[in-house]
Amino acid sequence: MNFEEFRNLIPKIKNLPLPGIESHHKMIPPERIGNIRRPENASKTPREAAVLNLFYPGEDKDARMLLILRKTYRGVHSNQVGFPGGKVEVEDRDLEDTALRETHEEVGVAPEKVTIIRSLSEVYIPPSNFMVYPYMGYAEEKLRFVRQESEVERLIEVRLEEFLSDQSMFYQRLDTSYANDIEVPAFRLNQYTVWGATAMILSEVKEIIKNLNSSQIL
Repeated sequence: MNFEEFRNLIPKIKNLPLPGIESHHKMIPPERIGNIRRPENASKTPREAAVLNLFYPGEDKDARMLLILRKTYRGVHSNQVGFPGGKVEVEDRDLEDTALRETHEEVGVAPEKVTIIRSLSEVYIPPSNFMVYPYMGYAEEKLRFVRQESEVERLIEVRLEEFLSDQSMFYQRLDTSYANDIEVPAFRLNQYTVWGATAMILSEVKEIIKNLNSSQIL
Protein backbone atom coordinates (compact mmCIF):
# COMPACT_ATOMS: atom_id res chain seq x y z
CA MET A 1 0.00 0.00 0.00
CA ASN A 2 1.44 3.37 -0.91
CA PHE A 3 1.11 6.30 1.45
CA GLU A 4 -1.50 8.10 -0.61
CA GLU A 5 -3.75 5.04 -0.45
CA PHE A 6 -3.36 4.94 3.31
CA ARG A 7 -4.04 8.66 3.59
CA ASN A 8 -7.29 8.22 1.68
CA LEU A 9 -8.45 5.79 4.36
CA ILE A 10 -7.95 8.24 7.23
CA PRO A 11 -11.38 9.99 7.14
CA LYS A 12 -13.07 6.60 7.44
CA ILE A 13 -10.64 5.32 10.09
CA LYS A 14 -11.65 8.30 12.24
CA ASN A 15 -15.30 7.26 12.31
CA LEU A 16 -15.10 3.47 12.54
CA PRO A 17 -16.22 1.68 15.71
CA LEU A 18 -13.21 0.12 17.38
CA PRO A 19 -12.87 -3.69 17.44
CA GLY A 20 -11.53 -3.35 20.98
CA ILE A 21 -11.08 -6.30 23.29
CA GLU A 22 -11.99 -8.91 20.66
CA SER A 23 -9.04 -7.87 18.53
CA HIS A 24 -6.81 -7.76 21.62
CA HIS A 25 -7.71 -11.34 22.53
CA LYS A 26 -6.32 -12.60 19.22
CA MET A 27 -2.84 -11.81 20.55
CA ILE A 28 -3.22 -13.36 24.01
CA PRO A 29 -2.48 -17.05 24.70
CA PRO A 30 -5.88 -18.82 25.04
CA GLU A 31 -5.05 -20.11 28.52
CA ARG A 32 -4.21 -16.58 29.59
CA ILE A 33 -7.39 -14.78 28.47
CA GLY A 34 -9.50 -15.90 31.41
CA ASN A 35 -6.82 -14.81 33.87
CA ILE A 36 -6.22 -11.28 32.57
CA ARG A 37 -6.93 -8.90 35.43
CA ARG A 38 -9.14 -5.96 34.65
CA PRO A 39 -7.80 -2.63 35.95
CA GLU A 40 -10.83 -2.19 38.21
CA ASN A 41 -9.78 -5.38 39.99
CA ALA A 42 -6.13 -4.41 40.34
CA SER A 43 -4.72 -4.01 43.83
CA LYS A 44 -3.37 -0.56 42.97
CA THR A 45 -4.58 2.31 40.84
CA PRO A 46 -2.98 1.77 37.41
CA ARG A 47 -0.36 4.23 36.27
CA GLU A 48 -1.07 5.89 32.93
CA ALA A 49 0.98 5.92 29.73
CA ALA A 50 0.35 6.87 26.12
CA VAL A 51 1.95 5.61 22.90
CA LEU A 52 1.87 6.60 19.24
CA ASN A 53 1.35 4.32 16.24
CA LEU A 54 2.99 6.62 13.69
CA PHE A 55 2.51 6.27 9.91
CA TYR A 56 4.54 8.13 7.28
CA PRO A 57 5.77 7.87 3.66
CA GLY A 58 8.94 5.90 2.97
CA GLU A 59 11.58 6.66 0.38
CA ASP A 60 9.58 4.98 -2.39
CA LYS A 61 6.33 6.60 -1.15
CA ASP A 62 5.15 3.37 0.44
CA ALA A 63 3.23 3.62 3.72
CA ARG A 64 5.30 2.75 6.76
CA MET A 65 4.87 2.68 10.52
CA LEU A 66 7.46 3.06 13.26
CA LEU A 67 8.28 0.67 16.08
CA ILE A 68 11.22 0.78 18.47
CA LEU A 69 13.37 -1.82 20.20
CA ARG A 70 13.84 -0.80 23.81
CA LYS A 71 17.14 -0.98 25.64
CA THR A 72 17.97 -3.87 27.92
CA TYR A 73 17.30 -2.88 31.53
CA ARG A 74 15.90 -4.29 34.75
CA GLY A 75 12.19 -4.25 34.03
CA VAL A 76 9.33 -6.20 32.50
CA HIS A 77 9.59 -4.47 29.09
CA SER A 78 13.36 -4.80 28.70
CA ASN A 79 14.57 -5.42 25.13
CA GLN A 80 11.02 -5.60 23.77
CA VAL A 81 9.59 -4.08 20.61
CA GLY A 82 7.04 -1.34 21.22
CA PHE A 83 5.74 2.03 20.13
CA PRO A 84 7.29 5.38 20.96
CA GLY A 85 5.62 6.52 24.16
CA GLY A 86 5.78 6.49 27.91
CA LYS A 87 4.25 7.49 31.20
CA VAL A 88 2.22 10.62 31.83
CA GLU A 89 4.13 13.55 33.31
CA VAL A 90 2.63 16.42 35.32
CA GLU A 91 3.36 18.95 32.56
CA ASP A 92 1.33 17.03 29.95
CA ARG A 93 -1.96 18.66 29.02
CA ASP A 94 -3.61 15.34 28.22
CA LEU A 95 -2.84 11.79 27.06
CA GLU A 96 -2.44 12.86 23.44
CA ASP A 97 0.16 15.38 24.58
CA THR A 98 1.96 12.57 26.43
CA ALA A 99 2.16 10.43 23.30
CA LEU A 100 3.49 13.32 21.20
CA ARG A 101 6.00 14.46 23.83
CA GLU A 102 7.38 10.97 24.35
CA THR A 103 7.62 10.40 20.59
CA HIS A 104 9.60 13.60 20.25
CA GLU A 105 11.95 12.56 23.07
CA GLU A 106 12.46 8.98 21.91
CA VAL A 107 12.66 9.27 18.11
CA GLY A 108 13.04 13.00 17.43
CA VAL A 109 9.74 13.67 15.64
CA ALA A 110 8.42 17.11 16.59
CA PRO A 111 4.73 17.22 17.63
CA GLU A 112 3.89 19.75 14.93
CA LYS A 113 4.86 17.21 12.26
CA VAL A 114 2.25 14.72 13.50
CA THR A 115 -1.49 14.76 12.89
CA ILE A 116 -3.42 12.56 15.30
CA ILE A 117 -5.97 10.34 13.54
CA ARG A 118 -7.73 8.96 16.59
CA SER A 119 -7.34 7.20 19.91
CA LEU A 120 -7.50 3.40 20.09
CA SER A 121 -8.74 1.01 22.77
CA GLU A 122 -6.72 1.19 25.96
CA VAL A 123 -4.72 -1.84 27.13
CA TYR A 124 -4.02 -2.76 30.75
CA ILE A 125 -0.61 -4.36 31.47
CA PRO A 126 -0.76 -6.33 34.75
CA PRO A 127 3.01 -6.94 35.27
CA SER A 128 3.80 -3.21 35.31
CA ASN A 129 0.31 -2.04 36.42
CA PHE A 130 0.07 0.44 33.53
CA MET A 131 -3.00 1.47 31.59
CA VAL A 132 -1.74 2.29 28.11
CA TYR A 133 -3.66 4.68 25.84
CA PRO A 134 -2.66 4.29 22.15
CA TYR A 135 -3.06 6.86 19.40
CA MET A 136 -2.84 6.57 15.64
CA GLY A 137 -1.10 9.45 13.89
CA TYR A 138 0.62 10.30 10.62
CA ALA A 139 3.18 12.63 9.10
CA GLU A 140 2.82 13.96 5.58
CA GLU A 141 6.54 13.88 4.79
CA LYS A 142 9.40 11.44 5.02
CA LEU A 143 10.81 11.74 8.52
CA ARG A 144 14.35 12.02 9.85
CA PHE A 145 14.50 10.14 13.13
CA VAL A 146 16.87 10.85 15.99
CA ARG A 147 17.08 7.93 18.40
CA GLN A 148 17.19 8.61 22.14
CA GLU A 149 20.21 6.46 22.89
CA SER A 150 19.46 6.03 26.59
CA GLU A 151 16.01 4.51 25.91
CA VAL A 152 15.93 3.19 22.35
CA GLU A 153 18.21 0.46 21.05
CA ARG A 154 16.95 0.49 17.47
CA LEU A 155 14.34 2.03 15.17
CA ILE A 156 12.19 -0.42 13.24
CA GLU A 157 10.53 0.93 10.09
CA VAL A 158 7.81 -1.47 8.98
CA ARG A 159 6.19 -1.45 5.56
CA LEU A 160 2.43 -1.34 6.03
CA GLU A 161 2.03 -3.98 3.30
CA GLU A 162 4.19 -6.39 5.31
CA PHE A 163 2.21 -5.76 8.48
CA LEU A 164 -1.15 -6.33 6.75
CA SER A 165 -0.02 -9.66 5.27
CA ASP A 166 -1.59 -12.79 6.80
CA GLN A 167 1.94 -14.16 7.10
CA SER A 168 2.91 -11.48 9.64
CA MET A 169 1.21 -13.36 12.48
CA PHE A 170 2.71 -16.51 13.99
CA TYR A 171 3.18 -18.33 17.30
CA GLN A 172 6.40 -18.50 19.28
CA ARG A 173 7.34 -20.12 22.57
CA LEU A 174 8.53 -17.46 25.00
CA ASP A 175 9.33 -16.92 28.66
CA THR A 176 7.03 -14.21 29.95
CA SER A 177 6.31 -12.53 33.28
CA TYR A 178 3.42 -14.96 33.87
CA ALA A 179 4.71 -18.27 32.45
CA ASN A 180 7.81 -19.97 31.09
CA ASP A 181 7.97 -21.65 27.69
CA ILE A 182 4.43 -20.67 26.72
CA GLU A 183 3.18 -20.45 23.12
CA VAL A 184 2.37 -16.81 22.42
CA PRO A 185 0.65 -15.25 19.37
CA ALA A 186 2.89 -12.58 17.89
CA PHE A 187 3.74 -10.55 14.80
CA ARG A 188 6.95 -11.09 12.85
CA LEU A 189 7.93 -7.66 11.51
CA ASN A 190 11.35 -6.90 10.02
CA GLN A 191 12.53 -10.16 11.61
CA TYR A 192 11.52 -8.95 15.10
CA THR A 193 9.01 -10.75 17.31
CA VAL A 194 6.30 -8.35 18.49
CA TRP A 195 4.06 -9.65 21.29
CA GLY A 196 2.23 -8.57 24.42
CA ALA A 197 0.50 -5.19 24.68
CA THR A 198 2.11 -3.89 21.48
CA ALA A 199 0.78 -6.87 19.52
CA MET A 200 -2.68 -6.35 21.05
CA ILE A 201 -2.73 -2.73 19.89
CA LEU A 202 -1.43 -3.70 16.44
CA SER A 203 -4.14 -6.34 16.16
CA GLU A 204 -6.80 -3.64 16.49
CA VAL A 205 -5.03 -1.43 13.94
CA LYS A 206 -4.69 -4.34 11.50
CA GLU A 207 -8.36 -5.24 11.82
CA ILE A 208 -9.43 -1.65 11.16
CA ILE A 209 -7.32 -1.26 8.02
CA LYS A 210 -8.02 -4.72 6.61
CA ASN A 211 -11.76 -4.26 7.10
CA LEU A 212 -11.60 -1.05 5.10
CA ASN A 213 -9.64 -2.76 2.33
CA SER A 214 -12.00 -5.73 2.18
CA SER A 215 -14.91 -3.32 1.83
CA GLN A 216 -13.18 -1.97 -1.31
CA ILE A 217 -13.18 1.57 -0.02
CA LEU A 218 -9.90 2.34 -1.79
